[in-house]
Amino acid sequence: MSSTDSAADQRIAYMDGDSALPRLNGELVFEAPWEGRAFGLAVALTDQGACEWEDFRAGLIAEIADAPSAPSDQADVPSAYYERWLAALARLAVSEGLVSQDELDLRTGEYASGEREDDHW
Repeated sequence: MSSTDSAADQRIAYMDGDSALPRLNGELVFEAPWEGRAFGLAVALTDQGACEWEDFRAGLIAEIADAPSAPSDQADVPSAYYERWLAALARLAVSEGLVSQDELDLRTGEYASGEREDDHW
């Protein structure tokens, strides 16, 4: 994907501070498939006009600020960041009417119980 393929690309590339994406040598870091999927969903929803990027980013910043402090040995773990990313995405999806809270709770429960497992590429 070139840098012009996504309207959100420039906004993602220049996220800074607490909302900056985890990177290693300039490349995005995903520890597990769900992290990449959560990232892709947020980008796709904003590119398709289902929500505004700045609304998502503001929600992400709020989620990060509200998160309990990580132990010093966990402070730079990408999954902790993407847990906040997913929480911001879920909150925005519900507030925009893209999914109901009941549907979100149902699907979350299915993944948590192992009833639904789509972690394969």
